[in-house]
Amino acid sequence: MRRSYPIFSLVFSLILICCSTTKTGKIAGTLTGADLFPYGRSVVNDQGEVELISSASNFGFRFKGTECRINFRLAEPKSHSYLQYELDGVYQERIRIEADPGGSFVISAPKDGHHTIWLYKATEAHTGPVFIQSVTGDHLQPLKRPDAPMIEFIGDSITCGAAADASETPCGAGVYHDQHSAYFAYGPRVARALKTNFMLSSISGYGVYRNWNSDGPPVPQVYGKTDFQDNSSRMWDFGTYSPTIVSIALGTNDMSNGDGKKPRLPFDSTTFVNRYVDFVQLVKSKYPQAQIALLSSPMMNGKRRAALQNCLSAVKGKVDALYPSDQPVAVYFFKPMQAGGCTGHPNVEDHGVMAEELVPFFRKLLE
Repeated sequence: MRRSYPIFSLVFSLILICCSTTKTGKIAGTLTGADLFPYGRSVVNDQGEVELISSASNFGFRFKGTECRINFRLAEPKSHSYLQYELDGVYQERIRIEADPGGSFVISAPKDGHHTIWLYKATEAHTGPVFIQSVTGDHLQPLKRPDAPMIEFIGDSITCGAAADASETPCGAGVYHDQHSAYFAYGPRVARALKTNFMLSSISGYGVYRNWNSDGPPVPQVYGKTDFQDNSSRMWDFGTYSPTIVSIALGTNDMSNGDGKKPRLPFDSTTFVNRYVDFVQLVKSKYPQAQIALLSSPMMNGKRRAALQNCLSAVKGKVDALYPSDQPVAVYFFKPMQAGGCTGHPNVEDHGVMAEELVPFFRKLLE
């Protein structure tokens, strides 16, 4: 019996090796959050969980067989959120996940073999984080995004893909994030078309100097916070990524009339332009080499559309004068649109139209 012990020990050690993984990409039976390579605003906490924070924050892995299991938790009891995923490069579905009961869900493949999964957070930072505790399955391997230029998309609810998908929960029913679909927002679509990496830094209802129905805190005040929460002590590490392009699409909420009940001063174009210039300077201080692109709003038509376009042209002029040796600020004005989503937002199909418009614009910036 003693002579068999070293053989048993060797076999046991081999089993342990096959069922463990590291950041070097070894095959595994379980991947903890700490083993994954998340993209977008996300952090790995002290419990080894990946905290998916921003819209469309994501991670990828391979597995063998016909199914794997995602183990998760949500921060708030009785809450819910949504994830979206690709299987072997093809979009599959949006999954509703519940805090109570929470725990896990299974992703199935139609046939046996090696499969690739990319899992995306469908909802935004202010909806609350999704904690990925682990992935279990056979022959698991974490994936890194290929080296490619990155585009950061800063914006509001439009950039989040909010109110875009009423196929499961009709407009006016459920809660606000029940119609979120970050995967199909214009930014990720543009990135997929151009084969770039991306991240969304977007917050529903926020603006440059005021928000949809309040005086703030606006985007510039919370941009440096990891979760875009003004009262948060967690500061984002801007050294995590080096975007080639930073796209900013703000102004819809600054120009909004609010709910019509709370007193609201008329839109102040001078304040808007000055604060916007300040924000561009902040972004350039974080990413000195990035090309800045300003986008208008597809939700605006008529006089407000013209006013926003004039403001963006003024911002471009001021920033270009401040940085004469840098690449000039690029500006894109969306074509007029009658948005078909909830509360006047673009729906999934509208985001496809927006992305189709934007692809040539961003392709030229990448040249």
